[in-house]
Amino acid sequence: MCVKVIEVYAKRLYTPTKIPGIRYTVNQYVGCEHACLYCYSKFVCRWKRYGEWGTWVEAKVNAPQLAKKYVKGRVSMSTVSDPYQPVEKKLRLTQRVLEAMDKRIELSVLTKSDLVARDIELFKKFERIEVGLTVNGFVDQVKKVFESNSPSHSQRIAALKALVDERVRTYAFISPAIPELVDVESLLMELRGLVEMVYVEVLNLRLSGSKFRAALRQLAPKSYDILTKHHQSYVKELIDGLKRSSIPHAKVVVHHPRFAVLDVC
Repeated sequence: MCVKVIEVYAKRLYTPTKIPGIRYTVNQYVGCEHACLYCYSKFVCRWKRYGEWGTWVEAKVNAPQLAKKYVKGRVSMSTVSDPYQPVEKKLRLTQRVLEAMDKRIELSVLTKSDLVARDIELFKKFERIEVGLTVNGFVDQVKKVFESNSPSHSQRIAALKALVDERVRTYAFISPAIPELVDVESLLMELRGLVEMVYVEVLNLRLSGSKFRAALRQLAPKSYDILTKHHQSYVKELIDGLKRSSIPHAKVVVHHPRFAVLDVC
């Protein structure tokens, strides 16, 4: 797939946020080539009118210069993009931002890509850093429909192992958690010993968009039924499963009836 890259100059890189536990977000890219059908970030298309989500990426070419600013508080990279989407192989914008950043910054990185392992030596220079991989175990038709352009599950697990081998602090973001389609307990067993923290995010049906909702109803009607009619029971099931796991720290992220991050263990 040919993706259009739009080069822009930003006024700032560190954006204040109300996300619990995070003070600033950093998005050197806006938009994402992974083009996941359920992605909540596609709301930016309301004012970024470059085309359909996944067909374009906005690159803040002056991000490395802006990254030199020192900020206090936890910084999250990224929230409306993936810092290691395919275009990063050529542009190396994420790599240059990491090089420029003050290494005293408390940084949290989240990606779906095994390309993250390329920058292990850079991560090791930070005083306080954690690197997370989004995992969900999608395979076959589900993977093809929901996130066909993203790296495979095995590639993401391999990246986590590479990070752990180099003693980089890791976490996993199990998302989107969808009943019947995502085996959270099996994922927790696979993640044992690889991560210190696990977040399980229940699918946000509203923000996932009408196209995804239609696809989910067709592909997995029972999953759709559980999410719309038995949401609280599903959340309780997830919490009980996390309590039975041996993961040291776990949280469940929910968007209904309101956004909340629930401490589990």
